Amino acid sequence: MDLLRGRLRAALDGGPALAVPTSGSTGEPKSVLLPGSALLASAAATHARLGGPGTWLLALPTTHIAGIQVLVRSLVAGTTPAELAGPFRGKSFTEAAADVLAADGPRYTALVPTQLTRVLEWGGDALAALRSFDAVLIGGAALAPPVLAAAREAGVRVVRTYGMTETAGGCVYDGLPLDGVSVEITAAGLVRLGGPTVAHGYAGSAPFGGWFTTSDLGELVDGRLQVLGRADDLINTGGEKVAPAAVEAVLLAQPGVRAVCVVGVPDPEWGQRVAALVVGALSQDALAAVRAALGAAAVPRRVVTVDALPEKAPGKVDRAAAAALAG
Repeated sequence: MDLLRGRLRAALDGGPALAVPTSGSTGEPKSVLLPGSALLASAAATHARLGGPGTWLLALPTTHIAGIQVLVRSLVAGTTPAELAGPFRGKSFTEAAADVLAADGPRYTALVPTQLTRVLEWGGDALAALRSFDAVLIGGAALAPPVLAAAREAGVRVVRTYGMTETAGGCVYDGLPLDGVSVEITAAGLVRLGGPTVAHGYAGSAPFGGWFTTSDLGELVDGRLQVLGRADDLINTGGEKVAPAAVEAVLLAQPGVRAVCVVGVPDPEWGQRVAALVVGALSQDALAAVRAALGAAAVPRRVVTVDALPEKAPGKVDRAAAAALAG
């Protein structure tokens, strides 16, 4: 940790760019070169959106950009972050949060959706601690609407973030870009992000030039970004294009479904069929809801119940492993 802090301090002071690996959730990890200017711009824009510099709880690994950004924001704020010791458990979270909540000024933390779901399930002291934070950033993966609704009903100040290593972490909060960040939708429907938080580029590759085109499909509705899922996750079944994220959203709204991953599996007749890995129970009514909302092609033809979805990085589902399990 001390070595990483030293490297961060050097980058923020104009030294060599920090090399941060991508999660590799959709392929081989790449090394992203993040100059100090991008890290500083992200931290400043985050503090401006949330209500000023504050004290942070580090509950994510510092091998990924979300955890690194907690350290960057703390360095910029001149505060010392509390660090969650050991696995993410109710007791360890409550104890680590107590150190932050005792500090003066704003108190923040950043979690992935899985962690938020666990705290809601634990309730008690852990949930009481979480609702005491001035903002809880949730990123790394899509946040299911029922979980968001439950968190807000419980009094948790959730802020949904969208971004990636290539943009120095989250750069769109609750659908609205941070100060200085630009969002465009390409002719192919892909989300394109620009501004001072964009990385220099990948190690050994050409610079990004201030803009990064993601692999995510999206649209702008009344100025807010809505991410529709990854373009390379689209399932082609009998000539019909099915967006897994849309199917997942319908299924997650059904009783008994705690988590779900929808993937395409090979089919000799249709090319691909829709399959679903489900944590919980999937009823015929849930499948009927998919048919009513998205059409017959989107209904999962194969359902596999699992105890937990496979993950490749914190909060990121390993879709390749999910497809292997479903197939």
